[in-house]
Order: sequence, then structure tokens, then C-alpha cells
Amino acid sequence: MNARSRVRQRLSWRWLSTCAVMLALCASGFGDEQKANRKVLVRDITTISGVRDNPLLGYGLVVGLHGTGDTQQTVFTIQSLEAAMQRFGIQFPTSSVQVKNVAAVFVTASLPPFASPGLTLDVNVSSVGDAKSLEGGVLLLTALKGADGQTYALAQGSLTLGGYSASSGSKNVKMVNHTTVGTVSSGAVVERSSAVDLNSLKVLSFNLREPDFTAAHDVADAINQDLGHTVAMALDGRRIDVDVATTGVQSVTTLISRIQNVGLVVHPRAKVVMNERTGTVVMGGDVTLTPVSVFHGNLTVEVVTKLAVSQPPPLSKGGETKVVPETTVSAQDSPAKTIRMSEGASVEELINGLHSMGASARDIIAIIQAIKSAGGLQAELEVL
Repeated sequence: MNARSRVRQRLSWRWLSTCAVMLALCASGFGDEQKANRKVLVRDITTISGVRDNPLLGYGLVVGLHGTGDTQQTVFTIQSLEAAMQRFGIQFPTSSVQVKNVAAVFVTASLPPFASPGLTLDVNVSSVGDAKSLEGGVLLLTALKGADGQTYALAQGSLTLGGYSASSGSKNVKMVNHTTVGTVSSGAVVERSSAVDLNSLKVLSFNLREPDFTAAHDVADAINQDLGHTVAMALDGRRIDVDVATTGVQSVTTLISRIQNVGLVVHPRAKVVMNERTGTVVMGGDVTLTPVSVFHGNLTVEVVTKLAVSQPPPLSKGGETKVVPETTVSAQDSPAKTIRMSEGASVEELINGLHSMGASARDIIAIIQAIKSAGGLQAELEVL
């Protein structure tokens, strides 16, 4: 081997070594990226005490309907219309008024946190009486009140429905979705502020959306590690308190933003949710099984009834021809199918095993309930 060949060989080995190092670094970086991607932010799993939406409710009238409003039997609609007309100095006998173009409605909205006067809200309008449709209606000015009885917003505007109804007679009616519920986009204007003075808070309370003692402890540790000293404490499985004065952050808004963007790794509880009405089964990836055997057999029982003609014997006295039922009962019992789950079996193995047995969704629900009763399912079971 000459000198030029030796140099080429050395360069090739160096190039292969460099590629191997780069691949190792890429694999390590990819693993770190996957590990980072498993983290969640505090804002995704917690809420702040006192920072929430507030429901608003009002009662009003929808006018301009095309004969699809309330009938004369809806007394409160007539009374509400009379009260509305009296505010304009108009009085009339209630016995002569027709309210088929008017409908009494409840108006609901959600007041967001830190709402200030002038903010617009979407409102939902629902019929109270026996109106057939709110299509084409206009909501009259309605006061929306909170739980304290104070008026926080005023609503008014044209309704938008998500359905329709058409008929060519009393018996031929076509209806799509609900025609007695509508919305008014940006139909309410906030008149009273609901803002919370954050700077007056001495303690910030973060509440976990799903209570868990381990998660609460991990959130408190993550906050303390990010701020550099102990400022957060988990009081129970849901609440984590942060002492604002000891954080050293002057603005409470800045402190909340910093805490909410703290990342941590969470360990969700193993849980199985089943809906018996729809046959839906949802399992978490951390659900494991202890050794368990499942037997599943199909027993089919069929009862068939046929009508037959019964005649009396020849030359008999007093006999008559009758039609009598003949019942045939047959049963088929197929051999039981068996699957065996080993220690630490995963959800995928369980589902694949149940599918191989030919189990339907409802069969799977019954089998999982039996496995839970036998102590073979290491997870929380919730049946809707």
C-alpha cells in the first residue's frame, strides 16, 4: 500500500468517525427533544382562584316573528309586552292583543374575567313559551344581571338561528336543529367592570384542573426551582399557594405570566372511561394489567313460533278444526374463546386480544368491568 492510499484510508476513517459522532449527537438531541415535548406548562393544567367567567342572565322579548311566536295561552308574554308598551306611554286592553309575532325569551351570556365597559359579548337567546320559531326575530333591549343582582351588560340585536323549519300543513313539517334557540353575535355591551385588582393579592392560588397530590407537589417544586427559592407550597391535592411578597417580582401580572410558562413533567393517573350508551371505551396509555384469564362464549337461543291447523280425528264427535301455535326452541352454544394477559400487559395487547375473540364494543365494556372486579385492571374505572 503506497502513501497516497494510506492517506485516503485515514481520511475515510476520520470521515466515518465524524459521521458516527454526528449521528450520536443527533440521536441524543432527538431524545432530549422528545423528553422536552413530554413537558406541560403550568397554565395548561391549572387555573387561578378568582380569575374566571361569570354567568349572566336576563329576560326579554323577541319581536318581528312571522306568526311563529307565543300563543294567547302564554300569559307572561302578554304581561311583558304590556309592561314594555307602558314605558312608552301606551296602554291597551290585554284581551285584544295578539302576540303571535312576539316571543318571551331568556338571554344568557358569559362575562369574561377583567371585562371592562364597552366590551362586546355574544349572547344566547332561548324561548320560554310555546313559540314555534325565532327565525327573523329581533331581541329588544334586555338587561343581563349577575348572581349579585347587578346589571353588567345590555343586550339587543337580530337573531341568528342554526336551524330552520318548513311545513305545508299541520302534519307535514320539516325541522332541522332547534328553531327556538338563537344567538346574537356581539349583541351585548358590558356596562359594569368585573376586573380584579391583582396588585392587592398577597397570595396567588393555583388550582389543578385534575386533583392529584403528586402533580401538586411537582408544580410547587417547579415554581420554586424557576424562581430560585421557596415561594410555592402545595396545600392539598388541588391547590398550590404562592407568596407574592417573597417572589421579588414587582408586577403580579408578570409573576403570573412567568409561573404559567413554567414547564414540568406530569404523570397522569391510569384511567379507563366507558360509555355504556354509545359503547365507547377510552383507555390511557399507562393502564396495566395483572395476570388474568378471560373466557368469552356466545350462547344463541332462538325461539320460533308457527301457526298450524289442528283437525279432529276421523269420525269423532264434537271435534272442530282449530289453528294452534307450534313453538320450536333451539340453542347454540359456541366453544368459549380464551385470552391470557401476562403481568404488565398493555392496553394495546388487551384490545387486540379482545378483538381476536370477536368481542364487540359492548362486550369489551362488560369484560373490562369483570376484569376490574377481579382485580386485574390497575386503573381507575369510570362508567358514564
